Amino acid sequence: MKRSTPHGPLGFTLLEVLVALTIIAVALAAAFRAATLGIEGAQLLRTRSLALWVAQNRVALAQLRDPWPEPGEDGGTASQGGVDFLWREVVTATPNPDLRKIEVAVSQPVMPDYAQSRLTAYLSRTSAR
Repeated sequence: MKRSTPHGPLGFTLLEVLVALTIIAVALAAAFRAATLGIEGAQLLRTRSLALWVAQNRVALAQLRDPWPEPGEDGGTASQGGVDFLWREVVTATPNPDLRKIEVAVSQPVMPDYAQSRLTAYLSRTSAR
């Protein structure tokens, strides 16, 4: 006569299998969360890099501008890498009449008050010619 054991054919009870599945589910949830955070971080880094390039382009255009940029504010839109951005630049005079300070803030249209990138540069009168 065969004795019955509390274990199934593989030697595990139902409770042991359920505990193991719970541990695996928690580990998989943590792995998916980590992967999601990594993807979101990469997307944010891409957007900020593109916004910085827009700001650098605005400064480069200001250096090439003729006539010399007057103090004031300007704004507009730009596209970089298939992403649309809003830019705002402020040109201010400095104590040196041959220098201008330019500040460029770049944001996305969905969040115009949140600057993805800010860049401050100084332009010399000789760079405008």
